[in-house]
Amino acid sequence: MSDQWQERNKPARLERRYIFQDYSTLSDFLERAAELSEHENLFPDMGFGKDYANITIYADDNEKLSDIHHRFAQELDELFNVKEH
Repeated sequence: MSDQWQERNKPARLERRYIFQDYSTLSDFLERAAELSEHENLFPDMGFGKDYANITIYADDNEKLSDIHHRFAQELDELFNVKEH
């Protein structure tokens, strides 16, 4: 998991902003992230603009973040790295 993720409390969550070259690359990332969310049954909050996406992964029922949440963040990083490099 990238060190760009911020771990926060109250409520427990992971937050990160991804920056993209253009809207097309952003759109492709969001589509792949949605597929990953469905596969993992984890549904983060996602907000986006022309060249960025903000993603927040909340712990279930305001409990502590688990390995599942951190692994999901890592998988999102891998999706981002595939499209950007």
